[in-house]
Amino acid sequence: MSAWQAIIFDLDDTLYPERDFVLSGFRAVARWAEDRFGIPEAQGFGELHALFEAGVRGDTFNRWLIMHDIEPGGYVPELLRVYRDHPPALVPYAGVPELLAGLARQYRLGLVSDGYLAVQRRKLEALKLSHYFHAIVFSDEWGREAWKPNPQPFWAVLERLEAEPSRAVYIADNPLKDFFGARSIGIKTIWFRQAEGEYARREPPSELYAADLIIETLSAMEQALLML
Repeated sequence: MSAWQAIIFDLDDTLYPERDFVLSGFRAVARWAEDRFGIPEAQGFGELHALFEAGVRGDTFNRWLIMHDIEPGGYVPELLRVYRDHPPALVPYAGVPELLAGLARQYRLGLVSDGYLAVQRRKLEALKLSHYFHAIVFSDEWGREAWKPNPQPFWAVLERLEAEPSRAVYIADNPLKDFFGARSIGIKTIWFRQAEGEYARREPPSELYAADLIIETLSAMEQALLML
C-alpha cells in the first residue's frame, strides 16, 4: 500500500505558466484602452509586456497610464476589473494532463490555490483540468485572510479528501508562502522550482517556509513521492 492518500497541487506556476494569465490579461486591458484612450492595442500590449519583463509588479497600470499622461487614480480600478474579469486563454504545462490522469488512478487528488475566487475559477475552467481533482479549494472562499500561508485551506482540502495530514503531499512553486501552512499541520511538501517560474530565484525566508524536497520538472514528481 502507498504511504500517500492524497496528492495536492497548487495552480499558478505549478500546473500552468502564470505569465500566460498575465499576458492574456494585458491583451484584454490593451483592447479596452484602445477603445477608451485611443492607444493602439498592439502598442499598449507591448508596453505592458515590457514593464512586466522589466520586473514591474503591483503598480503596472499606474506606471503605464502615467507614460501616456493619463491620471491613473480614476482608471486603475477599471483596468484591474478588465484584467481580472477577462476570460483567459491558458494551457497547462506539457505533460500535466497525463501526470494528473496517472496520479488520479492511485491517489486522491486535491487543489489548493490563492487568488480572487472568480479569477481562480476562470483559470481552472480555461485549463480544463477540474475533472482530475477529487477536491478543489480556493482559499478566497473564506476571504483574503485565509490565503496561504494560513493553514485553513489545507485543513479544508484534507477534510474533503478524507485524508490524514501525514499521508498527504503538497506541490507548489512559491517558497514565500506555499509551504509554511502545509508543513505546520504535517503535510509533506515539494517545491516545483522550474526555471521560468516567477519565484524560481527566490529563497524561503526561513526553514519553516522551506519545502521538504525540490524538483525542477514535473516528470520527477513520482520519484520524489518515493523519496519523501
